Amino acid sequence: MGDLISGIAWVKQGVSARHPSKQPLNDTDIERIKEIAHIELEDARTELERANAAAHAMSQRNEDSDGDDIVGDDEDDSAWVDEDEEPMDEDVIKEDLSEYNLDTYDEEGDGPASTLGPFTNIKGLQFYRDNDDDPYITLKEDDNELEREENEVLPTDNVLITAIVEQNLPQLHFFVYDEVTEYMGPHHDLLLSSMPLCLEWLDYPISSTTSSNVDSMDTGDGDGSVPSPSQFGNYIAIGTMDPEIEIFSVDLLDSVYPDLVLGNPKETAAHVPEPAGTGKKKRKKTRHRAASEKYHVDAVLSLSWNRTARQMLASGSADRTVKLWDLSRDPKEGALRSFEKLHKDKVQAPTVLISGSYDRTVRVFDSRAPDASVGAVVGADVEAIRWDPWDNHGFYVSLENGMVVNFDARTLPSDLGQASPARFTIAAHDGAACALDVNTHIRGCLATAGTDKMVKIWNVQGDEAGGKRQVSLVAGRDLGLVSPH
Repeated sequence: MGDLISGIAWVKQGVSARHPSKQPLNDTDIERIKEIAHIELEDARTELERANAAAHAMSQRNEDSDGDDIVGDDEDDSAWVDEDEEPMDEDVIKEDLSEYNLDTYDEEGDGPASTLGPFTNIKGLQFYRDNDDDPYITLKEDDNELEREENEVLPTDNVLITAIVEQNLPQLHFFVYDEVTEYMGPHHDLLLSSMPLCLEWLDYPISSTTSSNVDSMDTGDGDGSVPSPSQFGNYIAIGTMDPEIEIFSVDLLDSVYPDLVLGNPKETAAHVPEPAGTGKKKRKKTRHRAASEKYHVDAVLSLSWNRTARQMLASGSADRTVKLWDLSRDPKEGALRSFEKLHKDKVQAPTVLISGSYDRTVRVFDSRAPDASVGAVVGADVEAIRWDPWDNHGFYVSLENGMVVNFDARTLPSDLGQASPARFTIAAHDGAACALDVNTHIRGCLATAGTDKMVKIWNVQGDEAGGKRQVSLVAGRDLGLVSPH
């Protein structure tokens, strides 16, 4: 696999810790890591036993087939005669040491003291093993302070997170961008356990999941406890080829394991291949995973965080389900809600109450009553979907055929067999329109990116009287992106 960027996310300006820390692990963290590592260790031990058994069987077959070919290969070494009767060469050591004048060696120190040159006061010198102990060194070296300055994130800095696969190593790269100097440089990176597919930044304090008594949101009547506005965090949620959702703190430099895992690795672990078939070349299949309402059982393709109910996170998976997670609950309780009957194929782009799928449908639903959903049939697979922040009922959908479609949720039918006309359509790209976003600060500003390696900015002017929308291309540039998201 070549190098690629599979996801990108901005961190809200001013929320990052000015001095990211290297938090030491406490007893709770150690127990959590042991539990996660034990699962991976058991899988690795199982695979090692299979490999050893296969290697032993192969060596037995090789010994049985090659045993008869060894007969007659021995030779009589006693018949060998060394015909060279000359003695071996010997190094002749010259024993005459008179040229070194060793007899008068001890008398040479009786000369004048001036022969010592600048080392006449060598007995008065003092050596300090640590420069901090030397009183003559006033400028002390402080490696910790230097590292602290290098890792400093100013309140005016913009932090950019990218999910990248580089030399087959999945990892997160953190960059700091200074708008004044237009400089962007690397800050730190983080290795991942699986290939990342999507990123979502959130500010809900994950630590409150286990350290505080925050009540979970009650979706039955629409009322629920919301964390105090003073409680903010800085976290990045990652969807990977594994069924679990991993959430890391952005303010920690040396995170080894995620701060929170949404899923059940014990039940969904499927990365250990099992041999199938016979012969020298055996096919391998992954372990079967049964569907569950509490967690995903296939790759997590998309994530969306609710900025109003900040403890709510939605995820769409290749297992054809949309799940709603309450981050204030114990992760062992699983997903808060699971919606299985919305789509017939992989759910590519969900947000809270809206989702798009590879089955070429878009669904808008209330999480309290998912069966009473409305939707539309689109002309191609859904690549990305976004609510319009300037229109309470409008949303954009980008498709595999390069089109970007805008719908009004109020006009969508509950029966997908009925017509569901779009408000307007943009022929955005020659290939798939795989990325889409709407500017929350400039009304009508829309950005798209496609497999044609183009990034385009659109101006959508609305008619308050209900007339046609005026759509114009503001700028387009070939950035050479292999797989923009």
